[in-house]
Parts: sequence; C-alpha cells; structure tokens
Amino acid sequence: MTEGESTALRAVTANTVHHFRYYDFVMAAFVAILLLSNVLGAGKVAQVWLPGIGYWPFGAGILFFPISYVIGDVLTEVYGYARARRVIWAGFGAVLFMAFMSWVVVALPPAPDWKNQAAYETIFGQVPRIVLASCAAFWAGEFVNSFVLAKMKIMTRGKHLWTRTIGSTIAGEGIDSLIFYPLAFLGAAGWTTNLVITVLFTQWFLKVAWEVLLTPVTYIVVGALKRAEGVDVFDEGTDFSPFKAKV
Repeated sequence: MTEGESTALRAVTANTVHHFRYYDFVMAAFVAILLLSNVLGAGKVAQVWLPGIGYWPFGAGILFFPISYVIGDVLTEVYGYARARRVIWAGFGAVLFMAFMSWVVVALPPAPDWKNQAAYETIFGQVPRIVLASCAAFWAGEFVNSFVLAKMKIMTRGKHLWTRTIGSTIAGEGIDSLIFYPLAFLGAAGWTTNLVITVLFTQWFLKVAWEVLLTPVTYIVVGALKRAEGVDVFDEGTDFSPFKAKV
C-alpha cells in the first residue's frame, strides 16, 4: 500500500464503532502461529551453513515465532492498539493453557504397553522456569511492540509504515529477549553469563532482521486489510493500559 492510497481510507479513532470483516481471522492466525512456533519450533536446534563461518546452530522456532510480531504489527496498524490488546491476551491465555495441558498430559502414567513416554517427555516436557520466562517475555514484548507502533503511527500521521513496523519490533523483540534469556538461563547449568548475553543479542538481531525481510509482505497484508475494512485506525484518545478490556 502506497502513502497515497492511505488518504483514500476513512481515518477513524480506535473507539469508533465499525464492523471489521477480517479481525477474527487475523486473531486466529496470531494465536495459531504463536502456539505452533512454541510446540514445534522451540525444542529443536537446527543448523545452517554460512559462507566463511561454517555451520551455525539456531533454534528452529526463530523461523516462525517472529511472524507473530509481524501479525501483531498488522493488528495494531489496521485495527488499533485496543483490539490488538485483546488478541495479545487471547494468545497469552492460550500459551498458559498449552503449558498446563502439556504438564498434565506428560505427568499422566503411561499404559504398560505404550513405549513412547520418554520421547513424549523430551518433546512436550517443559521446564517451569523456561515456561515462566517465555510467558513473561511474550506478554511484555508484544505489548511494547503494539504500544510503540501505535504511538509512532500518530507521530508519522500514518506515513512511512516501515519505520514503525521495524521500530516497534526493535523495541518489542528487545524487551522479549532481555526478559526471556536471563530469566530462563542465567545461572543454569552450562550457561555462562557471557553465553546468555551472546545468545540474547544474536537472537534479537536475527528476529529484527526477519522483520526487515518481511517488510514487503507486511505492506501487502496491511494494504489489503485496510482496503477491505475501509478505515485507517489511529489510537488518538486510546487508553494504553495493558489491563483494560474495553475497545
């Protein structure tokens, strides 16, 4: 979507009553990617070959988890902070239930003739410390991401979308990483302070780089959704408390 196209949309405040056609689909996509990236990506360490460096290991979840931040950008940009806030809380609740369900299912005594308990524990067993760190980091990072984008949209008068998608991701992913890695691994066996700091900044950089690479896709999705919804939402007069439920 070009800057000129945005002028054809009706600019409204976030509390304007409007029937949004695709909001629930974007919410479903956000929660689905969040859960799947935690279940399928969090436990695997993959590797990629880099010229001049060799094979470089990375957490497979980094391929898909940053997409949740892209969708978070889309939610705030298209539907406003208040509606994005509802989605963040929905995602947070889903992650908590997933952690609880994983704990219950893993703890259930296996049938004598079922031989996959060890593999099941390896895949779905979760360390409470890491679960706590993940939930806290996600909650804080997503709200910072949404807040920064909403404020920057007002400051830029809706222009230069790339500045706020990348800027909000730098802030949001930064908070996410600053909370998660020290809380999850600082002082843990095999994790020195230098290693925690190195992984923290490496993952932060890679996640932001993903956002930069996906910027053209973000433009396409935001433009299509704004045209379909017919409005351009600005968070003027919005209560930015993360604990409010009202739109």
